[in-house]
Amino acid sequence: MLNIAFGQSKYYVDNLSENIKRGYRQKIRNGLWPAGSSPIGYLNNKNTRGIDVDPERGSIIRKALETYATGDYTLKNIRNLLRDLGFRSRKGNVYSVSCVQRILQNPIYYGAIRFNGEISQGVHEPIISKQLFDKVQDVMSNRGKKHRKRKHEYSFVGLMKCAGCGCAITAERQKGHVYYRCTKKRGACDEKYMREENLVGQFREVIQKVALPDDGAKIILEELSKEKFRINNHHQAVVQNLQEEKKKIALKLDQLLDLHLERAIDSEEYKTKKNQLTNRNIGIGQRIKDFEQQGNNWLEPMRAMINSSCQAKNLIHTKKYNDIHTFLKNIGSNFILKGKKFHFKAKIGWRILHNSVAFWDYLTIVDDVRTRIQNSSEYINIPRATLSIACKT
Repeated sequence: MLNIAFGQSKYYVDNLSENIKRGYRQKIRNGLWPAGSSPIGYLNNKNTRGIDVDPERGSIIRKALETYATGDYTLKNIRNLLRDLGFRSRKGNVYSVSCVQRILQNPIYYGAIRFNGEISQGVHEPIISKQLFDKVQDVMSNRGKKHRKRKHEYSFVGLMKCAGCGCAITAERQKGHVYYRCTKKRGACDEKYMREENLVGQFREVIQKVALPDDGAKIILEELSKEKFRINNHHQAVVQNLQEEKKKIALKLDQLLDLHLERAIDSEEYKTKKNQLTNRNIGIGQRIKDFEQQGNNWLEPMRAMINSSCQAKNLIHTKKYNDIHTFLKNIGSNFILKGKKFHFKAKIGWRILHNSVAFWDYLTIVDDVRTRIQNSSEYINIPRATLSIACKT
């Protein structure tokens, strides 16, 4: 009789556990937070059985994520920032560094729910964008790599590589001057030593080339303001394509689930593929949302680039070499030193400023092409950005 009683108790507990898990899975399919306690930065909503953004703690978490994404702060700095802002646990304790790291890695803040290793799309309001979350993860991944502590700190160490052998460019001080050279870790290299003053001179030439004068920046900003109204009529096709892509991803998720139910793939492979498709689906959803709200989400980055280019002239005569290092990292990549000459690949947006011999002549060509199209019988209202690409091609 005792064995029968134990068997009935075990059956009841197992059945209750399975019912709870089934309820969790159903809530996740509905996009709701499955657990009882809301995650940090959100509040439980008793009416909708979901979670809402905490107006106070949510803004603090957004600030922490944006600050860490700059790459200038460590996890300990973010912990201290949260502490100074009065961010405490429910028991009133200061969050540890490991807890801060878990907060920065939680996909709940860009609209996803991670439960038992699977990521699903939620219906709650995101605190940050998927792009900002990905940037935070990239910064965290790079900071996780071991960095050798240097005896001397030089401003441009770690920026360039040798074009000849691909080794890093290091620096050393000789007779009161700083020289940059190839590390030659892969064998002999013909790259010569280069004094820091000469290297900084080349950096300043690059900065001067991409720096816009105040009157020129004003003209471009005015054109961007006009372009904002023109583009609103041209984003509908883009939104439609994104919605078609979302339908394809939903179909792939259904097919993936069928394969998993038929045991054609194991659980780990199912979770990996599902997480990839879900993250992609969330990213597309945010892009659609951005287009529907403004339809010109490239304008603000463009405006920020023009403002940065306008302020770049202050770096031409600065002695703060770290600021020059940061600016170069923002405008380009693949920095190499070849024959005592500095080369790099400018990023999109900065490329036209760096490669164009006469930028204002380029703008004149764009306006001339627009005028020719408008005066032709086959006139189509083409945005200036499209014409820019056409002229460059």
